[in-house]
This record gives sequence, structure tokens and C-alpha cells, in this order.
Amino acid sequence: MAPSKKKHAKTTEACVIPGGFTVLSLQFNSDSEAQHKLYVKEHKVRAERSSHRPLDRTLFVLNIPPYCSQDVIKELFSQFGSVQSVELGDHPGSFQQSGPRLSRVFRPAEKQGFKVGYVVFQNSSGVTEAKSHPNNVPLIVSTGEHPVKTGVHKWIQQYTQSFTESDKLQKIVDSFMEDYDKRKEEESERQKQEAEQQQEDEEGWVKVTKGNKSTKARPHSEAANQKAIQREMRKKQRKELMNFYTWQHRNTQKEHIAELRKKFEEDKQKISLLRAQRKFRPY
Repeated sequence: MAPSKKKHAKTTEACVIPGGFTVLSLQFNSDSEAQHKLYVKEHKVRAERSSHRPLDRTLFVLNIPPYCSQDVIKELFSQFGSVQSVELGDHPGSFQQSGPRLSRVFRPAEKQGFKVGYVVFQNSSGVTEAKSHPNNVPLIVSTGEHPVKTGVHKWIQQYTQSFTESDKLQKIVDSFMEDYDKRKEEESERQKQEAEQQQEDEEGWVKVTKGNKSTKARPHSEAANQKAIQREMRKKQRKELMNFYTWQHRNTQKEHIAELRKKFEEDKQKISLLRAQRKFRPY
């Protein structure tokens, strides 16, 4: 049978798959034949009421390849409308950093892999335009105006950018030390003022000032502070020794009661023996 000469018509409609996701074709450059698929959907998580992800202007994106950074995603989706912000992460949800914040000079290594993202548009029409984009019109990642480097060229670029210029690093260090010296001077000045307020007058009186609401009131003399600290330390050590375990505390109480009873019986025997040995009997 001869093959049919009828050509398949190219669809100009958006491709929507089960789950409400719209499929967007992604092409690295205009000469590339391979295409990658992005899955986009309007962000409608009612439990997440954060101001940086408005429900009517946020687009949820899945299957973002590793060579697409935040700037690349922002440039790709800018054709649908003005993009306000882009967030990329390994899993859906909050991308807030859980650990301590590091300096902008020392950045942790990023995980390489496919990511999920949230694209926030300035207007809600951007979400509608992205969802109605036809599947047969791919989005071009690397263009002449905005080239994207991959492979060895990308590694060389990242390695070069990992070094910080000595002048910039020196400015950051100087700024940090200036802030540190300023905080130390303010702290020493505050301690000096407190010491002056706590000095005893000629008659031995100490001026008591009202402290902050968050701090507990305590005596304003050094001797009283030392006594209070020693008293608390002795109390804490005694409590740790006596109440290290509940069963130890109970056994200690039982042994103490048994010792008192034993001493009571010994005292009774001594009293009875003294009465028996008494020689003077007036009757």
C-alpha cells in the first residue's frame, strides 16, 4: 500500500495534559532539533498566603532543565508579560534558607538537576498568555542577544566568577570591621553609663534604675550579683545531684527514713539501759 500523501496539520492550540498543566516546548537554540518540555500551571495553593506569590499572578513551572537559571527563565517568560520575580528550587513549596545566612562572597554549591519554579508576573494577563501558548512554537533559550553557555564554557565562566576581586573583598571586610567597631563602642559606652549609675554614693546607697521590660530585675551592685550567681550555682549543683533521676530521689528519701528509724531504736535501747543501771532508788 502506498503511503498517504496527506500532511498532518500543525495545531496552533495549547496542549493541556491531565492535571491542568500546559505543555510548553523548549529549544536550546534555533539550530537545535531536540526539544525539552516544560509543564506550567497557575499557582492556586490556598494554604500558602504569601505576598510574594500572588494567586492570580503566579505561574508554577515544572521540569526546568539545569542550564536554565533565574535570568534565563525570566527572559523566556517575558514574552508573555512583564515578569516581577522568579524563584527556582529543588522541590515545590517554600524556598527560604533554613541555615545561617552566609556572606555574598561565600555561596554554597548549588545542586545540579531539574528544578521547579514560580514565575510572578506584573499582571494576571501574563499567566493567561503563557497557558495559551501553542505547543508547536518552541521557546528559544540561547539567542544572539542573550547567549547561554553550557558544558566546558559554562564551567570556565563559573570558575572565573567564583573568584572575588581583592578590592571588592577589602571593601566588604572594611565595612564589616567598621560596623563591628561601632557596635563595640556603643556597648562599652552603655556599660560605662550603667557602671556610673550603679556607683555607691558617700552614704553607701546604690541608685536603682528601671531596666528593660524583657530583662528580669536584679541588684545593681557587683557583690550582690556575685552572691546571687554563687547561690544559683550551688542550688543547681545540689538539684542535679539530688534529682538526677526520680527513682534516685525516691531511694534517697527511703534510705533517709530507714536511717532515722534505726537511730530512733538505738536511742530507745540506750534510754532503757540507763534506766536499768540507775542505782539511786528513793522508794
